[in-house]
Amino acid sequence: MNLPVVRIACEQALDLEDFRKMDYYAVENYGLPIELMMENAGLNLARLVAQHVAPQETIQIGVGPGNNGGGGLVAARRLLAWGFKVHLHLPPKSLQGLPQKQLERALSFGAKPGLATAPSVYVDAYLGFSQRLPLSQFYLEGVQYANGLAVQRIALDIPTGLAEEGEHPFFNADIVCTLAAPKKVLFSKKLHATIYIADLGIPQKVYDRFGMDYSLPFEQSGLLLMEQLPA
Repeated sequence: MNLPVVRIACEQALDLEDFRKMDYYAVENYGLPIELMMENAGLNLARLVAQHVAPQETIQIGVGPGNNGGGGLVAARRLLAWGFKVHLHLPPKSLQGLPQKQLERALSFGAKPGLATAPSVYVDAYLGFSQRLPLSQFYLEGVQYANGLAVQRIALDIPTGLAEEGEHPFFNADIVCTLAAPKKVLFSKKLHATIYIADLGIPQKVYDRFGMDYSLPFEQSGLLLMEQLPA
């Protein structure tokens, strides 16, 4: 993919608490509905995944109960519409609200519940930036299963289990599609991944308010390739 490149140092990135505040501020002050941002996240994720799998191959998506899972389900629907095969690893408890609506849409497009026997790509859309650690058994097993496969591993936003502090099992992503802004946790020396930043539609004024004194040229593409500058 020939995408714009942004070069970011760790000190220019947001910690997770500041990103939560930025996300909430954009929703509350600019009328950005969660569903719209979820659609933007899922579409950009689907575009990235589609570059790493042939149409006849199978995509496995791990789904969580929140907005990150909803973004993964949007990606599933878009990939299915483009002719790809998609399997969904779903949590044991039923989804609620908007993620449940996204699941119903993905299933109507032909998504298959369960784990595929030989996927070519495993997408981590389990928990994202709202995750709490340690992981519960369902997510821990999903992460361990994915890490044991000889496949491309792509995480939507923060790889499940990756923490700013402490040692935890985490989804060993080859590629990360982080949402809206760079985050400090992605500069972890444990993570060896190519990182892309996906546009959610948040205006520049919000970035300025949260101290990001540089531009992310989303006007050229919904995805940016991030290069990490040395500390």
